[in-house]
Amino acid sequence: MNTVTLTVKKVPELYLECENVNPDVFAGKTADKIAKLPGYQGKEISTLGEYFTIAGEAGATAAETKIIINGDCSKMKYLGAKMTAGEVVINSACDMYTGSWMKGGKLVVNGDVHSFCGLAMAGGEFTINGNAGNYLGAAYRGDWRGMSGGVLRVKGNAGSDVATFMTGGEMIIEGDVDIHIGTHMEGGKIIVKGNANRRVGGQLVKGEIYIFGKINVMMPGFKPAGEVALEVDGTKAKFVEYLGDLGERHPKKKGETVYGKLFLKQ
Repeated sequence: MNTVTLTVKKVPELYLECENVNPDVFAGKTADKIAKLPGYQGKEISTLGEYFTIAGEAGATAAETKIIINGDCSKMKYLGAKMTAGEVVINSACDMYTGSWMKGGKLVVNGDVHSFCGLAMAGGEFTINGNAGNYLGAAYRGDWRGMSGGVLRVKGNAGSDVATFMTGGEMIIEGDVDIHIGTHMEGGKIIVKGNANRRVGGQLVKGEIYIFGKINVMMPGFKPAGEVALEVDGTKAKFVEYLGDLGERHPKKKGETVYGKLFLKQ
């Protein structure tokens, strides 16, 4: 795998849209060609070479390309967005839409991410070794399709409206999460190893939510269905199983109603 290293040499005055910083776009390009790729700052078109020192050469394909980004990326958006293969490592906090619409490959952020990251993620592995903002792995504004595949892991805490309209994939939050997690969820799995504030699984139709800590206020549309012993993300424990959200219309399979499930660790 060939490695391209980007080092921030100038922090944007506004915010730089870095949707071209992903292995799919870099594939087959030299450092000189990568430096000429465009990036918007407001309505002005800049180039990556204006903001990054670029070293190395990309592989022939996205799968053969690794990108390492050093320096302050806190005002850079869309890093790793829409990538389908390869690897991106960001050694900084970064702004909105990081890893959004991701379909494959591996993305690691060694810092915090802002809101709207991992939107509509469909595949690959996205690891955030810090905290995440609001609308993580959710649907884009006005859309009804959130995260549908892949694995998204947050080592810290996450904000509100996480995994809205989630239909598949797996999200693990190792810290706490704020209100409205898994709203309108129709598939997939969410694991929260810390506490959840309230409104967990509102309008849940299908899928599974696991809470290791406490829920401040349980939604009224969930009914207990007994205790189960499970192994979840390497942890063996007993959970209270709840079915819900009972206020929603649920599909039927072989005559049986299919409910979403909420598990609360004992």
